[in-house]
Amino acid sequence: MEFKKTAVLLLLTTCFSGFAQAQTEQRSVPLSDRATLDDLINYALNNKIEIKQAEIDKEIGEREIGSALSGWFPQINATGSYVHNMQIPTTVIDGNSITMGQKNTSGVTFQADQSILSPELFQASRAAKYIREQNNLNLEDTKINTVVDVSKAYYDILTTEESINIVNENIDRLTRQYNEANIRYETGLVDKTDYKRAQISLNNAKAELKTSKEMRNYKYDYLKMLLGMSKVQNISLSFENQSMESNILLDTTELLNIANRVEFKQLNTLKEIQKLNTQYKKWDFLPRLSAYANYNLNYRHDDFGDLYSDNFPSSQVGLSLSVPIFTGNKRIHEIRKSQLQEERIDWDLQNLENQISTEYSLAMAGYRSNMNEWRNAKENMELSEEVYNTIKLQYDAGIKTYLELMTSETDLKTSQLNYLNALYAVLAAKLDIQKALGTVETNN
Repeated sequence: MEFKKTAVLLLLTTCFSGFAQAQTEQRSVPLSDRATLDDLINYALNNKIEIKQAEIDKEIGEREIGSALSGWFPQINATGSYVHNMQIPTTVIDGNSITMGQKNTSGVTFQADQSILSPELFQASRAAKYIREQNNLNLEDTKINTVVDVSKAYYDILTTEESINIVNENIDRLTRQYNEANIRYETGLVDKTDYKRAQISLNNAKAELKTSKEMRNYKYDYLKMLLGMSKVQNISLSFENQSMESNILLDTTELLNIANRVEFKQLNTLKEIQKLNTQYKKWDFLPRLSAYANYNLNYRHDDFGDLYSDNFPSSQVGLSLSVPIFTGNKRIHEIRKSQLQEERIDWDLQNLENQISTEYSLAMAGYRSNMNEWRNAKENMELSEEVYNTIKLQYDAGIKTYLELMTSETDLKTSQLNYLNALYAVLAAKLDIQKALGTVETNN
């Protein structure tokens, strides 16, 4: 979104970018041999690469905050010098030329500076909490997407496994039909047409099974990527007690509260940071005041070997005041620019509200539409199974033709697969609604 670009530019103008609280030590949750959906989500929240990167970004941000606020502490420096005068300077006093200085001089200076009045440090102090919040929200956003993506991937694999079971059952039926047709053909009860049709259907079913298994392999690899696992690592899933039908219901009367969305919170936090940035531009009219103290070690001698035999120390304390008077109206332009950026974020907020409302409307429409498709597919599956069983009995009794049996068998398989696809579509739409509502749980 556009406001993400605005965030980058804004954080640069405030002297540090992307800040957050110190990251806790990385946890590694082992994945069981028969992992449930909850196991996968917990593992992903602790091991997904994007989440680890977001946690590192938090740590980086915390260090940058510490670096920005370190200006409130005394800044102590030491400098040293050595000078060899090839020709000693002379000066004229009362008409007499007098040599001033010695051939070798050296000095060491220790200086401490303490900021007292600094608009930059005021800005850094007040902005720290908002930037920490922004980085926490960035991490939360990554976690929400992770939960949704892992859940969809899990249900997708579950759907594929069930589809493979359906195809295997189809192959078993076709194999029996093929054997029966072969026996009837060999005994002369029918011509070879039924036998050949059975063979074609069986070959197609086996090819379909191979395609489904290849897609299953890809879906497992995709899930591993979401979990932050290597492709060579093994993973097995548990589908016990995972009735997809029991997970499709959703309270469609829940009202959309845009304030629950992490993107809305991010943009509001960005607005607060921009307000501070505007205030900083106004503070730029303030003077800079600092205190300093130094201690100097001074050495001088004509002979280098005796240079450090005598020390002539000196020390100072004082205040330094810098008052900006005229900068070519730069500060006025900067204030106005920051105010316009605030106004732009207000428009970003309004645009985001419209986008979230549309997203929720689309997700709700998809959910209701997919629920209708699922109910229809469920009814068709039950009817197709009843029709197939009836025609199978009639075919065995010689009442129905093999073509009719094949048609009913194809209808049964198609209705079963349509039912599974509709069921997955409902589950995916439910997750989209929860994401749109901002109710996805990320606590692991």
